[in-house]
Amino acid sequence: MQDKRKRVPANNKGIQDIILDFLYQTRPGSFLLKILIKPELSGLAGKFMDSRFSKLLIQPFIKYNNINMEEFEKCKYRSFNEFFTRKIKKGKRHFSLKDSDLCSPCDAKLSVYKITKNSSFIVKGTHYNMESLTKSHKLAQYYEGGTLCIFRLCVDDYHRYAYIDYGKQKKNYKIPGVLHTVHPKALGKYPVYKENSREFSILHSKNFGKVLMMEVGAMLVGRICNYNKETHAVRGQEKGKFEYGGSTIILAFKKDMVNIDGEIINNSRYGYETIVKMGEVIGQKKESKEHKYGNPNI
Repeated sequence: MQDKRKRVPANNKGIQDIILDFLYQTRPGSFLLKILIKPELSGLAGKFMDSRFSKLLIQPFIKYNNINMEEFEKCKYRSFNEFFTRKIKKGKRHFSLKDSDLCSPCDAKLSVYKITKNSSFIVKGTHYNMESLTKSHKLAQYYEGGTLCIFRLCVDDYHRYAYIDYGKQKKNYKIPGVLHTVHPKALGKYPVYKENSREFSILHSKNFGKVLMMEVGAMLVGRICNYNKETHAVRGQEKGKFEYGGSTIILAFKKDMVNIDGEIINNSRYGYETIVKMGEVIGQKKESKEHKYGNPNI
């Protein structure tokens, strides 16, 4: 029987992986890396993407990535970042209003993991466990036995994301990117953004308990733009957007809170990511004795 969902091999390289291969495995790349690691360059790249000069990149980008612009609102873009964060036409993304349905927060390639003490997962080329991802032993313990959903956005995906449910969002926590040192063969010793910058908040949701929602920025130029610090969220409400760069959304659920669709689980088990769209149903609520807004004491 043919699969209902489209999938791609999980080892498909995103744009950041391709860039890193070039930077660390070629001599021209190693020369360029010496320039790129300068802190002021990231800010300069962001300014360029916000400038009117960056408009020259838009049409080649659309053509190269085969982007269907018919899905998006018509607009005269003033910069590449304005194009990159373009809005989709009203009615193109639907969230199920059925309480038990778990919907995707974004357009992405989805992988699903069980959270254990020894579980390891890859986000943008870096291996994490739950504690190293969140920098919190308390959160790692809380979500042990639960479910981790990693939504990998590619450059051709819609780069806005939404709340998955009704509930109260706590404040945002920011984790800066970390420079590590690597030893590429024959190319010397250079620092690299081994851990990307990330932000997370806790949504005390109506139907899925206490959900950790994390955004991971892209190397060098990616910017996370979250709109709210604390708010009463609405299912399907836009939470934020990513400016230029490949990006990732991560959701963590406590044990026995959700049942992810079996086809998505099987795809992950056999090394595939499942292609999903914002609002698409990816699982169901499990019955739980936990208060519908999670445990406020943790």
